[in-house]
Amino acid sequence: MPSPCDPQHASAGDVGAALMMIDSRLKQMHDGKTETDPDQQAMIDQYIASLGPTGADDVLDGACTLIYMFMQWLRAVYEDHDKDVIEYVVPNLVATMRMMPKSVRPEAIPTMVGLLVAAGTGLSPSLWRRQYGDWAAEELTPLEATTFLLAEHINRLTDDPDFATRMVAEALSSADEG
Repeated sequence: MPSPCDPQHASAGDVGAALMMIDSRLKQMHDGKTETDPDQQAMIDQYIASLGPTGADDVLDGACTLIYMFMQWLRAVYEDHDKDVIEYVVPNLVATMRMMPKSVRPEAIPTMVGLLVAAGTGLSPSLWRRQYGDWAAEELTPLEATTFLLAEHINRLTDDPDFATRMVAEALSSADEG
């Protein structure tokens, strides 16, 4: 029986904007900066504000699409080694989130785990989350952190600091061509 959380029923959202935000964070980390550049954050905040409520929702859906894409890629890689993506990815991400109490409050971690498990089992993270109501403001930074951590996990696995971003950008390019 098909699930109401099947990705075919989900909006991809604004994957480009979500990817831009994650790529910005990845570059910031690789440049050795631990604090967010205030000018860069102001530019991102201004961009998000310019989108309006529906545009912001599209960016949230885009972040969930990134989580789905990253987890599907990781799932394929781990299955090639007879390993389970949930077993090998989720505990590491949870441990990392627990070390980020300013960005990821403990009560947001179960929701982020739910998004990861949904994506890792082939369900749409955005549709899975939607069944519990609107996003809470306290979940937005943890969502960004979860997406960032997945991208960084992929980049470390591939030993390529731009692999996750490039993979999605190439998928978006080929979708535009098709």
